[in-house]
Parts: sequence; C-alpha cells; structure tokens
Amino acid sequence: MQETKILWADDEINLLKPHILLLNEKGYHVTTFTNGNDALEAFGKEHFDLVFLDENMPGLSGIETLSAIKNIKSDVPVVLITKSEEENLMEDAIGSKIDDYLIKPVNPKQVLLTIKKIIDNKRLVSEKTSMAYQQDFRRLGMTLNDKLSYEEWVDVYKKLVFWELELEKLDDPQMHEILTMQKSEANMQFSKFIEDNYLGWVNGKEKAPLLSNELLKKKVFPLINSTTPVFFILIDNLRYDQWKIINPLITEYFRMEEEDTYSSILPTATQYARNAIFSGLMPLEMEKRFPSMWQNDDDEGGKNMYEAAFLEDQIKRSLRKDCKFSYNKILTYDDGKALTEQVNNLMQNEFNAIVYNFVDMLSHARTDMQMIRELANDDAAYRSLTMSWFEHSPLLELLKKISQKPVKLVITTDHGTIRVKHPSKVIGDRNTNTNLRYKQGRNLNYNAKEVFLIKNPHEAQLPKINISSNYIFAKEDRYFVYQNNYNQFVNYYNETFQHGGISLEEMVIPVATYSSR
Repeated sequence: MQETKILWADDEINLLKPHILLLNEKGYHVTTFTNGNDALEAFGKEHFDLVFLDENMPGLSGIETLSAIKNIKSDVPVVLITKSEEENLMEDAIGSKIDDYLIKPVNPKQVLLTIKKIIDNKRLVSEKTSMAYQQDFRRLGMTLNDKLSYEEWVDVYKKLVFWELELEKLDDPQMHEILTMQKSEANMQFSKFIEDNYLGWVNGKEKAPLLSNELLKKKVFPLINSTTPVFFILIDNLRYDQWKIINPLITEYFRMEEEDTYSSILPTATQYARNAIFSGLMPLEMEKRFPSMWQNDDDEGGKNMYEAAFLEDQIKRSLRKDCKFSYNKILTYDDGKALTEQVNNLMQNEFNAIVYNFVDMLSHARTDMQMIRELANDDAAYRSLTMSWFEHSPLLELLKKISQKPVKLVITTDHGTIRVKHPSKVIGDRNTNTNLRYKQGRNLNYNAKEVFLIKNPHEAQLPKINISSNYIFAKEDRYFVYQNNYNQFVNYYNETFQHGGISLEEMVIPVATYSSR
C-alpha cells in the first residue's frame, strides 16, 4: 500500500510528539510545521493526502490557512483542531469545507480514528465489498445450477445488478471481470429456462409470470378511480439497473409503494412488446383484432403508430366504463417541455399514459454515432448517461409538478437491452427482418446452439408473414450477422446495445408504483 503523507501545522507541535510517533509506527509519514505560512509553502510544493490544522495559530490562522489550502488543491481533506465549538468559528470552518474537526486536547487514538475514517475509508469499504461479493459469488454460483422458478431468476438478476452497482464504486478490475463472467453464466442458464418454459407461458399450459399484455390490466387499471389521477410513464428501453439509479431521484418527490418486475414477451422489441402493453393482447391477437393497424416486420411504415387506439380499446374492454384518459408520446426535448406546461390539463384526467423515447434513442445513437459510443463505452457509462439525461430532462420537471398534487404514478418500460459481444452467423432471404437479436423469415440458416427456434410462430402467439415463417431469437449476448460483409458488420455492431432476444437484461422488466408524499 502506498504511504499516506500527512501535513500537520500547530504552533505547539512539540507537545504532539506522542501523536506523531504513533502515526509513524502505523506507517503514516507526518511532516510538521509550527505556522500557517510554512505549511502553505510546503503544501504548494509537495503532495499530501491529509492536512491537520490548529485553528489558533499566531500569524496566519487555521481558518485562513484552510482557505488558502483549498484554493491550491480543493480535494485534499483537511481536519481542523480547535479549543472550542463556537458557532461562528464552526460556520466559517464548514463554509471553507473542512472534512472533520477535533476538540483539544486530542489523544493519539482520536487522531488515528480520524485518519482511518477519512483516508482509509475508501480502502476499507473496497475490501469489505470485495469480500462480501466473493462470499455471495459462491452462493450465486450454486444457485445457478438449481432448477429455478421465474421468481428465483428475478432474485438472481436483482443480486447481480446490486453487485454490479456496488463494484462499480471500486477500482478493482479483477472483481469486475468475475462479475461479468457470472452474469454471462446466468444469462446462459436463463436462456435455457426461457426455451423450456416460454411456450407454456403464452399458451396457458403452465403458470406464467406477469407478461407485457397483462401489465396494464393487473398493475395499473386497478389504481384508476374518480378522485386520484393515475400517471403511467413508460420509458422505452429502460433496464432494471438504469431504473435503480434514477429511482432515488424519483423518491425525493414520491413515496414508493411497490417495486416489482414483469417479463417482456418475445421478441423484446418495441413493435411487439409495447404494442402488447397498450393493446392488452399478444401480437397474434392484435393482428386478428386490428388487421389494418398491426404492422408485420416486412410492412412499410412505423410499427408503433396506433398505441393510443390500442389503449382506448383495452380501456373499454377492461374497465367497462367511461374513463377520461390521455396518451402522449415524447420524442424530443420540446415535446417534453410542452407536455410539462399542460400539467393542469393532465390533472383533469383519470388516467394519463406517457411514452418517453429518450433511452431507446440513446441506445440507437450509440450504434450510429462515434461520440456516443465513446461516452457510453460500457454498462456503467450507459447508466451514467441515462442518469445525466434524467436529471436534466423535462420528465423530471413533470414529475416534480405532479408530485405536488395527490396522484398515483407507475414507471416502467417495454423491454431492456443488452451489450452484445458475440456474433452469430445467419443466412436468410431478402424478406428477413433487420433486427440483430431476432429474425423472422423462411429458410433461415443458423447455428442451432446459439438460438431459440420457434418453428410455428402461432405457438408463441406471433403472426406469420407466410406459411413457412420461423422465428429465431439470439441468446445471451449474441447478435446476428449475415455472412456477406461479416467483418464489416462485426466491427460496426460489436459491443453496441441491442434488444429483441433473450437475456435477463431484456426480459426482466422493472415496474414501480408511487404515490405523492
């Protein structure tokens, strides 16, 4: 461990020899001064990790020295040593950003504890976190070999996200690598779980988790009443880990009543998953009920143009009564600002559905724009960009405004996204769709070990483009690449964020319910 260098300025430094000796014995290097001027001169020339300042020195006082030190290098922690806790003195000290203070006379153990609290805290937290994850790593490893239920898979994923966020705070590449390997193992086992159970879920042959098509009916519509407006906010393409980092900001204004998850249907793509949410139907049912509105992969035009109509139809079917509602889709910053200005109008509705497209656009921009690729070069950076957007977004402004009234709020998404790393070759005809995580078409040629094949789409409640159409879904962190221009596609799409296939990140979806404080 690198030696910690401490600067200590006190006009009675000779009386502090026992303290200095103890610190030297503990491996700290202490440089002493009897006045503020000499201390400042040394501070400007050398690197110090921590400064102790006597408040009552002749000449340059402790507060004046503190202020000068912070002007030279503001991030070096400073501890003020004072004879009293007079209010005006402490206000000056706190205003000058002291990190701690001690009251004279100080004993050596007090000093040592202060150093450990300030300097060693990060190292001690790092060691404790790494040790705790290593213990949990073994438990998680054994769990992954068990035959897990969907609820148990949710618990596994939540634990992995917890450790991902905890280890993100540490500079420990080895721990990050171990966690990455464990996430890969989890996704491999989860893909097998989905292959074994998904068709049973969607055909009612076995107990299913809450799926996209029942989200509004089970989680949102029961909240609707004539007195408290309900806001349903769907942030497109928002993963569970991204929700975890924005949630503390939301709970500054709202009381969280329930944190839950549901499972996205396959494909985990907007035109399937989000349309299923707003229609309350599986894609095959949508095609039959709305033949003029449902868009297959090979149809021209937008795939999510009729969400308001789907929602109106579901409200009529499910609530069986009149319900004053609104639907808004936010694609630009100006759209968001305009909606925020209409809060009073929204408050007159029983139900308000709002779709925010920013995170989805960020995901696609990361593929297309080199600058965004560099800003979001891994999962941690991707989360950070999401947080930065949310902190400065019209959405947060909207939430602040509606929090001042009695409301119910539900925040969720339609599917997540995964950072893809392994190309999987596929061959299809010209009508095969372009999504990198699932393919629909005839005569698809692929590596059977790397995909989940659905030979008869109707068994998965999916429409067929033609009688011999199949669906294949990429598992884990794979992405489909055509044999033609293989290297060019790999270079362009490797380590981009994609959705449509099978992974914990894409399928385990946060849904949180809040009320006004």
